[in-house]
Amino acid sequence: QVRLLESGGGSVQAGGSLRLSCAVSGYTISNYCMGWFRQAPGKEREEVAVYAPGSFNTYYGDSVKGRITISHDNAKNTLWLQMDNLKPEDTAMYYCAAGPHTWRCDRGDAPRYNEFYYWGQGTQVTVSS
Repeated sequence: QVRLLESGGGSVQAGGSLRLSCAVSGYTISNYCMGWFRQAPGKEREEVAVYAPGSFNTYYGDSVKGRITISHDNAKNTLWLQMDNLKPEDTAMYYCAAGPHTWRCDRGDAPRYNEFYYWGQGTQVTVSS
């Protein structure tokens, strides 16, 4: 059984930082594309970062480029998302997702959210001005 458990969300003021984590079981992250997505009320799900731990190919969403860093630990089968200089528009539920094999992330374009197979329950990030 595949499980993804996000943590690290919370409430911060604009300019602050948060580090989200995604602990994965039943799915070896080094073999697959992993992603962070977010969704704010009334808005579509948006890509934050897509990452292949096996090849280090990384795609960042345009709205967060330069402010986030994605990393992983194979031994812990865990993914992290470091978010700095947070803005009120970053307020959303953040989801970790496990997706297709690494080769898909090596193709040159990021897989879309509907290409991901497994999702966590999400962790809320709220940024106040």
